[in-house]
Amino acid sequence: MSADDHRALLRDSIRSFLSRHGSRPRVRALRGERPGYDRAFWNELAALGCVGALARTDRGGVGLSLADMATMLQELAPGLGPEPVSAVAVGAVGLLSLAPDSTLCEGLLPDVASGRIVPALAWQEAGDELPVAGRTTLATTGMQSRLTGHKRFVVPAHADGYLVTAGSADGPVVCWVPAGSAGVTLRVQARVDGTSCGDVTFKDVVVSAAHHMSGRTVTIEAITAIADRCHVAVAAELLGVAESALRMTLDYLKVRKQFGTPIGSFQALQHRAVDLHVQQELARAALGAALDAFAREGADARERAIAASRAKARAAQAALAICRDAVQMHGAMGFADECDVGLHLKRALVLSAWMGNAAVHRRRIEALLAHAPHAREVKEEKYPPTTAPLDWDALGDDEFRARVREVFEREYPAQLRNPPRRLRWHECRDFYRKLGELGLLALAWPRSFGGAGLDPRKQLIFMQEQDRWGVARAPDMGITMVGPGLIRYGTPEQQMRYLPSILVFEHMWCQGFSEPDAGSDLAALRTQAVAEGDGYVIDGAKTWTTFAQDATHMFLLARTNKEVRKQAGISVFMIDLATPGITVRPIRDIAGHDEFCEVHFDRVHVPADAMLGQRDEGWTVAKMLLANERIYLGNPRQAQYALRRLDAIAQAQRLTDDPAFMARLTSLRLDVWDLASLYQRFADQVRRAEPLGADVSILKLFGSETYQRLSELAVECIGASGALEGEIELGGQPDDVMSLFMNARPSTIYGGSNEVQRNVIARQVLELPVAAP
Repeated sequence: MSADDHRALLRDSIRSFLSRHGSRPRVRALRGERPGYDRAFWNELAALGCVGALARTDRGGVGLSLADMATMLQELAPGLGPEPVSAVAVGAVGLLSLAPDSTLCEGLLPDVASGRIVPALAWQEAGDELPVAGRTTLATTGMQSRLTGHKRFVVPAHADGYLVTAGSADGPVVCWVPAGSAGVTLRVQARVDGTSCGDVTFKDVVVSAAHHMSGRTVTIEAITAIADRCHVAVAAELLGVAESALRMTLDYLKVRKQFGTPIGSFQALQHRAVDLHVQQELARAALGAALDAFAREGADARERAIAASRAKARAAQAALAICRDAVQMHGAMGFADECDVGLHLKRALVLSAWMGNAAVHRRRIEALLAHAPHAREVKEEKYPPTTAPLDWDALGDDEFRARVREVFEREYPAQLRNPPRRLRWHECRDFYRKLGELGLLALAWPRSFGGAGLDPRKQLIFMQEQDRWGVARAPDMGITMVGPGLIRYGTPEQQMRYLPSILVFEHMWCQGFSEPDAGSDLAALRTQAVAEGDGYVIDGAKTWTTFAQDATHMFLLARTNKEVRKQAGISVFMIDLATPGITVRPIRDIAGHDEFCEVHFDRVHVPADAMLGQRDEGWTVAKMLLANERIYLGNPRQAQYALRRLDAIAQAQRLTDDPAFMARLTSLRLDVWDLASLYQRFADQVRRAEPLGADVSILKLFGSETYQRLSELAVECIGASGALEGEIELGGQPDDVMSLFMNARPSTIYGGSNEVQRNVIARQVLELPVAAP
C-alpha cells in the first residue's frame, strides 16, 4: 500500500470516528469542567491508535511516522475536541522515547499509549521560551533525588502526573512526577477555548530512580527535536481548524442573503474569501515542506528546526486570519456563542499561542539564519565543460547544479547580468540558442517532445542558478505556453511543424489574448475569424502583447461563432506575423520601456490548419494555456531574485541590526519560501501530466504580490535615494533599486490582473455564487 493510500485510510477512520463521537455539544459541555476532557473519549482515541501513533510497537505503540500523525491531527482538529493529543502523543511520547530501554519508558509508555495514564507535558518555563530544561533542577544527594523548579503552560492541567524536563549534574533529565506528590503546587489557568493549562511549582519533590531518565540520548538537542515535532503537529491541527472554519464560512456565504442576493456574490466578500484560501494553501505547503524535512534522511537538525518553525508560523497566521474573518463574515451571528465559528477562533488562539506564536517562530528562524554556517556550496567534483545535451534529469542534484552553473558562467554575457529591464530577443538570442543546443530550454516538456523532462526539484535548482548568476528571462511564450498547448491539443502535423522550431528559436511567439476594450475579460473579445475559402479571415486588434515587435508568430483568440454564449464561440489560431494585414505598434510603459505592443489585423488570411484544437472550443484551450502561463508567472524566481536584492540592500544600508526591519524581512522571506513550496505542488502536477485547474491562479496572485512587497521594502530601505532613477551607490556597489520597483509594478496586471485572478478562484475553486445581472 502506498503512503497516500495509507493516509487516506487514516483520514477515513478519523472522520468515521468523529461522525460518531465528535459532536460540538460535547465540546461545549466540557468547557471549564475538570479535567476539561473526556477520559472515555481519550480511551477511544488511544484504541484508534492516535495516542501511541509515534511510539514503538514494542512499547505499546503503532510505530507510525510524523506525517501519519499530522494526517490524524489535521482530521481530528475540526472536531475541536479538548483532548491534549499533540501534547501527549507527540510531546510526552517523544520524551519517553528518548531512552526507550530506560525503566521509566518501559514502565510508563505502554500505559500512556493505551490511554490508561494521561501525562501532563511540563517543559516550558518562560512565556515565549521554547521547551528546555531551564532552571528546573534535579539534585541528587546520596540515594535520593529531589526536583525543584517552576513550569508554565503545562498541558493538560489535570492529569495523572507530570512529565518534567530538568537539569542535573549529569545533564538533562526527564522526570515523572505523579499527581498529588508532596511538594507539587498546581495553579490552574483557564484558556480562551474552555480548556486549561497549569502553572506548576515543584519544591523538593522526591523523584525515585525509576521515575527519571538521562544519558547520552537525553540531550538539549534531542528535547528540542521533540519540540520541533510538536510544532509540526500543532501546525497540522491549526490547518485542520482553518480548513473547517473556511469551509463553514463559504457555506454560509452561499446561503445567507442580503436584499435577496447571496452575500457570497458580493465581490468584496469573494476577494476576502480568496485571500483566506491563499493563506490556507500556503499553510498546507509549509506543513508539507516540514514533513518532507523530517522524512528526509539527509536533513540536519537546523534544517528541521527552520522547517518546523516555518510551518508553525504560517499555520498560526493562516488559522487566526481565517477564523477572525469567519466571525466577521458571519456578521452578528458570528459573535454569538451558539455559532461554531467562535469555537474555531478560540481554538486557533490557543494553538497559535502554545509553544510560541508566529512572531516567536519568525524570530527563531531569524536567529537560526544569523548563526548558520555559510551556505553549502556545490561539491568540489570537477566535470568537463558541457558541450552536448545530457540526460539532465538522471543527474544527481549536485552534479546538475554544478553543470548548470558552469554553463551559465561560461556562456552568459557578463554585461547582461541582472539587467534593469526585460531583454529584447536580439540581446539574449545567442545565449538561449546555446541553452537549446544543450537541451536546457523546455525544462518541463516531456523528453519525447524534445524537452528536458526535469522534476520540480531540478527546475527550482535551475531557477536558483539563474538568479545567482543574474540570467535574464528569455522571450519564451513558445516554451511556456505554445509548446504545452501543442503537446496537449495539437495534431501530429502541427507538433512536427512548430515544436522543433520553438526549441531552436526559429519561431518566436507572442500572445494575442487581451484587447483594447476587453482587457482581462477574454470572453468579451471582438477579434473575429470568419471562414472563407479553405481558411479564415481575421479582423480586430490585440493589446498588451509582450515583445510582439520581436516575434515571428502569435497565438491568439478570435470569435468564430456569434450565435452561442460568449465563451463557447471562441477558437485559438497560430499565425505567422509576416502575413499581410498585420501591423505592430510598440507601447511605452511608465518605466520608459517598450515591452508591450498593440497589434492590428486587417483582413488577415490564415489557413484552416492554423487553428489549435477544435473550432469554437478555444475557451478550453485558452484555459489550459493560461494555467501554464500562471504557473510560470507564479514561479518563485522573481520573488527569490527580489529577496536576494533586498538582502544585499539591507547589508549595504546596515539594517540587519534593526529588529523592526528584520521582522519585516523575515516575514517576507517566509512568504518566498512558502511560495516555492506551493509552486512545487503544482509543478509536481505538471510533471505527472495532470491538467492544471483554476487553483493555479493562487501562484500568480501570491507570487506577484510578494514580488511587489519586496520591491517596496527595497525602495523604503534607501530612504531619500528612493526617488532617484538609475544606479546609486550602496555599500560601494552600484544598484538600480528603482528598476526593481518598476519591474514589479505590472506583475499584478499582466497574465490577467490579480483582481481577475481573485474572481476566477472565487467562482471556480471556492464555488461562490455569481451576482445576478
